[in-house]
Amino acid sequence: MFKSRAGRKLPGTATVRQRQMVMDSFDWHEAGLTVGQVAERSGAAPSALRFYERQGLISADRTASNQRRYRGDVLCRVAIIRVCQQAGLSLAQIRAALAEAVPDGQIPGPQEWERLAQHLSREVTDRISELDRLLSALAGPNGDLIQS
Repeated sequence: MFKSRAGRKLPGTATVRQRQMVMDSFDWHEAGLTVGQVAERSGAAPSALRFYERQGLISADRTASNQRRYRGDVLCRVAIIRVCQQAGLSLAQIRAALAEAVPDGQIPGPQEWERLAQHLSREVTDRISELDRLLSALAGPNGDLIQS
């Protein structure tokens, strides 16, 4: 513990070991994760989390002082959102996939992951087909891409 110059323990301070014990004993499935905690654990910026919330992709409870508190399921949802964005899916497509497979507040189990994977596989396959059609439209008469 940190101590003041007078030798007293300063309030609100803890050793690294004590902080780790508190973090290890916390149930991340309960409401109570701050924006900063979710950002740290998910790798998403706090501004991205607030954006996802405005878009209806994640939700947060509010404290009496109107601070956001996320349930642990939000970590799974953020991971899903980020992977889907990397695959080129729109936020509307991601929102639909999450709504179909993983109801808000529910921690995804094997069945939910499978349902989500099937939905996203269809979305990605459709996207690939669309991109193939666009490439064909860009191809010249001999099949080569038109270059400017």
